[in-house]
Amino acid sequence: MTKQISAGEFDRIFDEGEEDIMEYLDLENAVLMQGDAVIKRVNVDFPQWMVDELDQEASRLSINRQAVIKTWIAGVIDRRRLDAARYAALQSAKAGGASGAA
Repeated sequence: MTKQISAGEFDRIFDEGEEDIMEYLDLENAVLMQGDAVIKRVNVDFPQWMVDELDQEASRLSINRQAVIKTWIAGVIDRRRLDAARYAALQSAKAGGASGAA
């Protein structure tokens, strides 16, 4: 269990740098922030052939494996959002055309 102290006290201890702050941290429930985005760590198991493919792509692009995974997943999510927006626009146009024909 971590020791409970105020944020001000924690800041003072950290700034002085004379005491170990680890006993005041709850690392099991830590949240990483990048800007306004909350970063959530996930573990994913891949078959070896897939890891090999990821590593080949990472080497080709001169980036790390994690960057390849994030880039590919972001691309899929972006395409799905775009497809959903196009579908909604098409449905809206069809609905507008049907009501205008009456």
